[in-house]
Amino acid sequence: MSHIVNIKTQIRDPVALAAACVRLGIQQPTQGRAKLFVTEAEGQIVHLPGWTYPAVVDTASGTIATDTYGGRWGDQRELDRLLQAYAVEKSRIEARKSGYTVTEQNLADGSIKLTIQVGAGGGA
Repeated sequence: MSHIVNIKTQIRDPVALAAACVRLGIQQPTQGRAKLFVTEAEGQIVHLPGWTYPAVVDTASGTIATDTYGGRWGDQRELDRLLQAYAVEKSRIEARKSGYTVTEQNLADGSIKLTIQVGAGGGA
């Protein structure tokens, strides 16, 4: 039996966040304090392509501090790509912890289909 799952993502796992950055080919996150335009934020600092200021992830709360000035200082699509990559990597990590195998397929619409194989004959 198969199940379709839609995932709403909050970034809470620094290991999965680092794996998402590797997947996207961007610099690994660093823990620290970063200046946004008029404020500062503390957490996992992620430098997204084309962004003037980094995204700062508070893994305790799952929140992300950004300052893109309505898209002028950073394209929302880059953050969306990070969230998608994080969701995939976190799902893969958790499935593997349970002993499941994971296969992945990139779809034409930009989404990613994960198939998690449970045991020898079932699927989820």
